[in-house]
Amino acid sequence: MNFHSPTPNSQDGTSRPPSLGVGGWALGVAIAACCVIAPLAQDAQTPAPPPQQPSEIQLVISGEPGTPPRYAVPDFVAATPDLAEVAKTLGQVLWDDLNYEREFYMIPRDTYATIPVARTPETVPFAAWRELGADAVIFGTVQKTDANNVRVQIRLLNIRSRQSVFAKEYTGSAATPRLYAHTVSDEIHQQQRALRGVARTKLTFASDRNREKISGPVQNRDVKEVYVADYDGENPRRVTTNRQLNITPVWAPDARGIAYTSYRRGYPDIFIALIYQGLQETPTNGVGQNWLPMFSPDGTRIAFISNRDGNPELYVINRDGSNVRRLTNNPAIDSTPTWSPNGTQLAFTSDRSGTPQIYIVGADGLNLRRITTNDSYADRPTWSPPPFNEIAYAARTGPAYDIKVFDLASSETHLVTFGEGSNESPAFSPNGRHIAFTSTRGGRGTQVYTMARDGKNVRPITRDGNNYTPAWSN
Repeated sequence: MNFHSPTPNSQDGTSRPPSLGVGGWALGVAIAACCVIAPLAQDAQTPAPPPQQPSEIQLVISGEPGTPPRYAVPDFVAATPDLAEVAKTLGQVLWDDLNYEREFYMIPRDTYATIPVARTPETVPFAAWRELGADAVIFGTVQKTDANNVRVQIRLLNIRSRQSVFAKEYTGSAATPRLYAHTVSDEIHQQQRALRGVARTKLTFASDRNREKISGPVQNRDVKEVYVADYDGENPRRVTTNRQLNITPVWAPDARGIAYTSYRRGYPDIFIALIYQGLQETPTNGVGQNWLPMFSPDGTRIAFISNRDGNPELYVINRDGSNVRRLTNNPAIDSTPTWSPNGTQLAFTSDRSGTPQIYIVGADGLNLRRITTNDSYADRPTWSPPPFNEIAYAARTGPAYDIKVFDLASSETHLVTFGEGSNESPAFSPNGRHIAFTSTRGGRGTQVYTMARDGKNVRPITRDGNNYTPAWSN
């Protein structure tokens, strides 16, 4: 587990007191050894949808009573042969994205072979799709607008009424078919289910996949750098390149920056990579040793742990480095803060009771209370966003760890992992329906996985090296 102190002696390169120890973007984001960040052109390839056609009738497609609607997503139609692979990617990724939220029954794509391929919306074989059991089918096309750009058109068709209930067009780079599919998925979820999807969100995590050794006085320790990837693990991109320990990254609420702990100066301090501006900030101004940053929900404050007054305590600082406030005062070690959705409270880990447990305190430092009472060891709380009111954390369950979820309304706790490997570092998705976490299941070191908040639908996100402490963007 990763109960943190200023001493970098844990397996994943994070900090832990010895007495408690157990068991750039491809497009140009990078932090060089001299601490210079190369900027990323913001949203340079994000598809921009035009206004919706006013003639389209907005209808919600339903399934049979008591069952989710059944969706089919065949390959998109390529206007020219050189776009065939793009068209196939669009169809497969959109199917995967729609399937992820489990709001629809997705008809397997390998059952489409008997359905005649339509080249235009007017030739969609509605009767054949209905025989297959579909309630809805997506018809999409992709064509070039010039040498490097494409136009993607999409329609969601109601099989029974044969109406188009969703129609959009996107233009942009031919190099980003996955982004078009992610965008379509999120917009269909919003329109059809009033649900904020996560297909366009990203994960950040620390990784030793580059297999470098730390330069400087610390010998025989793997470098850990900060990476980002799409929510499904695709398009991993390296953010830091300073050959030191760079750990515990978290997103700013606007997803324009990543705060993390780095030992690049020989001691832990907090840095913020402004990934679109190519800039870097150090809000703590180098005072004391500081680690485990966490942005407040509105992005104006950062909670963190610091030993600036002699003992690792919980602090809050304004985003610009002003108004440092100490929230805890106890000889024990406090660690891993997380904000409540409304920014009025924080949950954190403390061993003040003898072993690490989860506590809640007001953002003013008042009304401290312990919430874990039946765990021998509890660490790394993460607070779910609305509409849920839960705290996920890692708890010792025998020789390893599992993820538990505490419901603040009922004070009930339930397991969502069940002893397959050691499972740690939970992080909720921005819609609260999914949890990213690390696990040793699979026998390939420590990897990042995601699962539904009920523990189902576990999916691997990383496969290379060892990967730690995921965090989900808004």
